[in-house]
Amino acid sequence: MSGTARTDIAAVLFDLDDTLFAHRTAVAHGIVAHIDQLGGFDGVHTPDAVALWHALEEKHYHSYLEGTLDFEGQRRARARDFAAAHGVHLGDAASGAWFDEYFEHYTAAWTLHEDALRCLDALDEAIPGVGFGIITNGDPAFQQRKLDRVELTARMRLDVHPERFVTSGALGFAKPDARIFEAACAAFGVAPAEAVYVGDRLRTDAIGAASAGLTGVWLNRDGIAASAEDAADAAALGVLEIATLAELTPALLAR
Repeated sequence: MSGTARTDIAAVLFDLDDTLFAHRTAVAHGIVAHIDQLGGFDGVHTPDAVALWHALEEKHYHSYLEGTLDFEGQRRARARDFAAAHGVHLGDAASGAWFDEYFEHYTAAWTLHEDALRCLDALDEAIPGVGFGIITNGDPAFQQRKLDRVELTARMRLDVHPERFVTSGALGFAKPDARIFEAACAAFGVAPAEAVYVGDRLRTDAIGAASAGLTGVWLNRDGIAASAEDAADAAALGVLEIATLAELTPALLAR
């Protein structure tokens, strides 16, 4: 590998969903399979249904992060609103059962992004002794289940260092709050300047981390154009932008 080994980076931390873990792919598979199992809704158009399900997840999961819905409540709200958009009324218990059935299809599709493990291997080679961690906005038990299923718990040595798995659900505050990044650095016993954080959301992940003193890296897999405000803040904070995890190690070595 080209470049000089870095000795000033002690920890590389990652977002989980849509950074290492292929969440949106599993969500799309899950909702399509669930609709098929139900026999479809009248007039449903699969691409529109997938887009709606993603939008409802974004809306109601943020309600959970803000504390206006509990974890189960945001699930039921997503199911209820999706069904209502197709002319189907679901009561509270029925919406929970509906989501549970969808969830089985979603979990069946859990997988890592293809570049995830290769990225960890490249970092191990380029930064000897580097530690890995996770910072995720979510319920700790649910996110741990994902890590276990895709075998990241052992690969990232989170079984040995469980304190390096940092969740908003456990701490009570979520990204981009600086305290969640500071808590992760404290778990490693390193200064923020010695840590890197990689995530797929520019404001929530990369700018949030950089504002807390870490090196913030935006994983922009889809080539999204940043808003003028976000672009200016990212530039001022020295945020790195990469299109795939294969670009992470070269970007850090060149920094």
